[in-house]
Amino acid sequence: MTQKDPTLPVDDEARHLAKKLMRTARSGALATNGADEGMPFASLVAVGTDLDGSPVILTSQLSVHTRLLAADGRCSMLLSAIGKGDPLAHPRLTLLARAERIEPGSDKAQQIRRRYLLQHPKAALYVDFPDFAFWRLNVASGSLNGGFGRAYRMAREDLLTDLSAFPGFAELEAGAVEHMNEDHAEAVAYYATKLCGAREGAWRLIGIDPEGLQLALGDELQRLTFPQPLQGPDELRPMLVALARS
Repeated sequence: MTQKDPTLPVDDEARHLAKKLMRTARSGALATNGADEGMPFASLVAVGTDLDGSPVILTSQLSVHTRLLAADGRCSMLLSAIGKGDPLAHPRLTLLARAERIEPGSDKAQQIRRRYLLQHPKAALYVDFPDFAFWRLNVASGSLNGGFGRAYRMAREDLLTDLSAFPGFAELEAGAVEHMNEDHAEAVAYYATKLCGAREGAWRLIGIDPEGLQLALGDELQRLTFPQPLQGPDELRPMLVALARS
């Protein structure tokens, strides 16, 4: 007797949930391949995101998982929503990836550093230590559990944001984030409280991508997905204005 496949077809709701988990998780469980007898090694790491949503981590050469990633970049990361009650009742996402060390001082490292520190400002105390470096987890696939009876096998294309139509978006994002926080803090707060249903406070914009915004108040993160993805960089400003007016 053949066993029925318990997974559901991937739909837009599943993609939305998976991307929200990736963009709002502050930490994750990283599983690497152990050097001794091939036993897996799991560790808790702080997580940020690259522009397309790929997880990025900042590690020291003294960490066991850093040495293991250097020897074998294949890894897995578990991201989970935290809430009250049964922890298994909350959504979680397992990502299968290959880790890539980002050369310190490179343009890519500077881009990741800027975004990471917006999400983890306390990391500024050690981010530039010579034994620290960023790693980008190049996602191959994922497994989403959105709750009882809601399991999905997800391809890379289901999890990451397509940036092919957005050359130079990193510079556009950096300028827009700074401008909104300095000159339109009230609109940023409206995004969080009125459109995301978050509590009142001094919310800050910490990330923009073609599909939505990341907002932060202390350790609390919110994801605001655009009504429709941007088709080009010139649509960003009208989208921000329309959201504020809504």
